[in-house]
Amino acid sequence: MHKQQSPSPSADRRLSVLARHLEPSSSAAVEGHNNHSIVGAPTSGYDGKQSVFSHIVRAPEDPILGVTVAYNKDTSPVKLNLGVGAYRTEEGKPLVLNVVRKAEQLLVNDRSRIKEYLPIVGLADFNKLSAKLILGADSPAIQENRVTTVQCLSGTGSLRVGGEFLAQHYHQHTIYIPQPTWGNHPKIFTLAGLSVKSYRYYDPATRGLHFQGLLEDLGSAPSGAIVLLHACAHNPTGVDPTKDQWEQIRTLMRSKGLLPFFDSAYQGFASGSLDIDAQSVRIFVADGGEVLVAQSYAKNMGLYGERVGALSIVCRNADVASRVESQLKLVIRPMYSSPPIHGASIVATILKDRNLYHEWTLELKAMADRIIRMRQQLFDALCAKGTPGDWSHIIKQIGMFTFTGLNKEQVAFMTKEYHIYMTSDGRISMAGLSSRTVPHLTDAIHAAVTRAR
Repeated sequence: MHKQQSPSPSADRRLSVLARHLEPSSSAAVEGHNNHSIVGAPTSGYDGKQSVFSHIVRAPEDPILGVTVAYNKDTSPVKLNLGVGAYRTEEGKPLVLNVVRKAEQLLVNDRSRIKEYLPIVGLADFNKLSAKLILGADSPAIQENRVTTVQCLSGTGSLRVGGEFLAQHYHQHTIYIPQPTWGNHPKIFTLAGLSVKSYRYYDPATRGLHFQGLLEDLGSAPSGAIVLLHACAHNPTGVDPTKDQWEQIRTLMRSKGLLPFFDSAYQGFASGSLDIDAQSVRIFVADGGEVLVAQSYAKNMGLYGERVGALSIVCRNADVASRVESQLKLVIRPMYSSPPIHGASIVATILKDRNLYHEWTLELKAMADRIIRMRQQLFDALCAKGTPGDWSHIIKQIGMFTFTGLNKEQVAFMTKEYHIYMTSDGRISMAGLSSRTVPHLTDAIHAAVTRAR
């Protein structure tokens, strides 16, 4: 038999404290405290039986994420989800890039890696390489140390950090966003403390850019206002300005002192070229003016769930950039303290290795090319079927999304009769299509359009 050990002094103390808490309230009176029973604090609507949150109403589904919820509930074997903003293979499966798997394996095999907190601004290599990717390795702004970059939680988090920084430190609190734009943009900036207004962007009549309206609206914006710009592959329309139009936009904005805030969610994913897709941002940076850029690696590296992004602020000089970074830290610290390490390490591993970087560009172009092929196949199929209307916008638009021009009633009809899911504004994800499903979508569009005539 083992001799039973007596409790340690520290264990005795813990047991003594626990016993005092468990004793009847009379013991508290002995120690000089009032002898009151402990009761629950009264709360609005609380009767001891109902939840204190009983008054809360059910919130509506997010209009984009809700599409997938509805799709998942559908049991039809021909159902098709064109609402999800994520790349799919020709087989309709999610894709993890080979280069990402290689980078992850390198990280796993590196026994020197630790899981300590990152600094508030994130992984240093990631920040440096992200700035070079969007601004160009030979950017004078980088060489002159006029850029501060902080790692954030993908594009959404980068926009939110930038919005809150501007709300705290910029003299104008009005931000102009394109109409239409990604549904999360107005929510992000409103909650960040900015006043959101819109400028004309898309022309339903031409299914292209409303360039004159854009110039007029920005021309009448108050001096110094913030303007949100999509760097490339505008979401949801897939309509981008030409290089010459970007130059006109830049000239107008600089003449009025408007502050550009770029959302770059699809660099390399639109045209297949990282440099071409960054032209709009670089045009603004080249004139020496100040620019904000939110980057996301969700699409172009397929790191959706890793939440990898960056916010870069190009300033007039290095001293201002340093002070801006110090204030960005004060925005981030109470928000999420510091960003996650794994996804940023994947990106940094790929961007700093010449062979991995080259392999990434090849995989990236393959994804972009497949989407372009889907555009062509859908356009050809609609023409061959004789579907009424001009569908050339499908091949003129660029990037993951196409604004089809279908109205809410036509979208609802396609969902009910053909089990095809998309946002109610007629936006479809070209990445959700395949050669196998193009005929089904063509039939549905044809039926929706002819039915409504």
